[in-house]
Amino acid sequence: MVDNERMDVPELLESASLLVSEETATENDITVRDIWDYLVHDEWEIALGLLEELGDGRSLPLAFWEKLADAAEQLRLERSAAWCHWRCSETRNGVIRADLTLRPAADARRTTPVSGAGVLRPMWDIGHLSPTGGRAVSVARLWVEDMPYLEPGGRATVRLVPLTPSHWTHVQPGQQINMHEDRTVAGTAVILEVHRPAAARPAG
Repeated sequence: MVDNERMDVPELLESASLLVSEETATENDITVRDIWDYLVHDEWEIALGLLEELGDGRSLPLAFWEKLADAAEQLRLERSAAWCHWRCSETRNGVIRADLTLRPAADARRTTPVSGAGVLRPMWDIGHLSPTGGRAVSVARLWVEDMPYLEPGGRATVRLVPLTPSHWTHVQPGQQINMHEDRTVAGTAVILEVHRPAAARPAG
């Protein structure tokens, strides 16, 4: 049964590749044509990784990331599958990137590393107030770029997917926000980029 499922992988990857323009290239000048060569030789993991690279920093349709996520799950590539599902969430909700610095373990409640793969759902103080005038926080999942985890006191570029995107429409590059896992500040982030989801952008 597993073998039959795996037979779908090349079809998924081929279908995803058709959603990328032939002019698109990775930093190493790999294009869709190169990926087709890997597919012909059943180098599915390599093809998947290169398609992920082609999608970096580009606005590709939701179907592209859904197909890659499906292929990664069938190949049992857990982090790759998690990343593709994450990009699906960003396609729906928009992209927020930030420079995050966690407080050192001696100064914060957290003494263990933060998972980098989108597992943590911390609260963020992004400037909202409650009806009584107190601080109102908003939840956003956290992905650490290029690192499996982030140690207390560490600094990294992170990506945020808000649980309620409408709460974040005022957030702008350069803005400082605080991360909370309880009442204390767990880390401080400076917004680097904000890209609204395609459906939320004004026409024209």
